[in-house]
Amino acid sequence: MGFVKWGILSTANIAQTELIPAIKRSKNAQVTAIASASGKASKAANTFKIPKSFNRYEELLDDPEIEVVYIPLPNHLHKEWVIKAAKNGKHILCEKPAVLTSDDMADIKSVCEENRVLFMEGFMYYFHPQHDRVKDIIASGEIGDVNFVRSSFSFLLTNTENNIRMDSEKGGGSFYDIGCYSVHAIRHILNSEPVSVHVHAKCDANDGVDTDAVTYMQFPDGIMTVFDNSFRMASRNEYEVVGTKGRIFLPRAYRPDWNGGDGLIIVETDGIRREETINEDQYKAEVEHFSDVILNGTKVAHTMQNSASNLKVIEACLKSIDKGEQVFLN
Repeated sequence: MGFVKWGILSTANIAQTELIPAIKRSKNAQVTAIASASGKASKAANTFKIPKSFNRYEELLDDPEIEVVYIPLPNHLHKEWVIKAAKNGKHILCEKPAVLTSDDMADIKSVCEENRVLFMEGFMYYFHPQHDRVKDIIASGEIGDVNFVRSSFSFLLTNTENNIRMDSEKGGGSFYDIGCYSVHAIRHILNSEPVSVHVHAKCDANDGVDTDAVTYMQFPDGIMTVFDNSFRMASRNEYEVVGTKGRIFLPRAYRPDWNGGDGLIIVETDGIRREETINEDQYKAEVEHFSDVILNGTKVAHTMQNSASNLKVIEACLKSIDKGEQVFLN
């Protein structure tokens, strides 16, 4: 088995705490270079024993040894650096949200296709097998016909001053940060696209970004769904699927890595409860999947079309906040 040589664009916290360690744990990838515009690349390279460090992102993109780049830059910079990476012939793993608008998504799709590079949005939760197991349980008929799905993702954001999550010009707000997971998971579990959204939200008086939201999302088969996202609530990352005979509950839906990779599936039918525990290193699985695609030409599991569809729903949610009404998706 070969190795894919990765370059990291920035010393962002998620790169240092999650992705670089995950690449080092992987079987088919290695971190070859890191770049930072803030002058911190050399320190990070020493910490993680990365062979090369650069003080300009362009220098890393110009390095012919680098095959794929990971982009954990602020949301509003994703489009610019995805395009630059693609034009330099680098495959790209970009943190969510991939970009901020559907037009931006169309632009990066065009550039990636033109330069024949692969792109994947970094929804790491998607690579934990607990979600496929949920779909298997639904397909088995154990909980009957699904009529309702609920999802919650929240945490208490204590440091709001100069926090990028609170900057509307840089793609801040709870929808882009965590609400996108609920949208994605519900679409994935139901294998369907919503026909409408109606959001009730609270927005920060100073910064204007959405800090709290409850969203009602309807699907074409009549299934009702609701999800909430918040910067001002206790930590939760969970979803529930309710059928005519029972329910499935995942209390560690998006961050099982906080529990050593143990995903927990709770199934309740006719007053009987059972639990299944499934373990996976989801960041490592994400890295290994994308590296395998590059090495062996397999298909990207999380497609650009999936990213585009998810973004379309998020845009509708933000439009619903702005208009204060239900928004229908075409």
